[in-house]
Amino acid sequence: MRRSHSIWLVALVALVGLWAWTRRAGDGELRPADAPPITAQRAEQVGYPAFLPVEAHAVLDRIASGAAHPYRQDGSVFQNREGRLPRQPRGYYREYTVPTPGSDTRGARRIIAGGDPPVEYWYTSDHYRSFRRFDWAPKDTP
Repeated sequence: MRRSHSIWLVALVALVGLWAWTRRAGDGELRPADAPPITAQRAEQVGYPAFLPVEAHAVLDRIASGAAHPYRQDGSVFQNREGRLPRQPRGYYREYTVPTPGSDTRGARRIIAGGDPPVEYWYTSDHYRSFRRFDWAPKDTP
């Protein structure tokens, strides 16, 4: 009898966890169901380059604020082994995961920030095969 209670408790916890997971936005952030979507026009208003996926916005905000990132590898040194970014001393570049909706892994998307504090930013959607440089500075939300 006691074992059946344990099974029901585990099932309840799993269901609550699944419900909370489905409430995440594509960037891994929890948002109210009635929160307005972030459009390309809205992204430009708050200073995000239009080519970046919406999920990158929260990553940039966390970089700027010094907040914790969801992946333990975030903030680690990017070594530029491929040599596709300008040569800099070791430790100059840091990498951050841009979540991929529906992926069970970190996916291939990253933001690479150069400098401390960051003075240059790079985006890759194909796991370091190509990069696109962008300028970004946090702006107050209108």
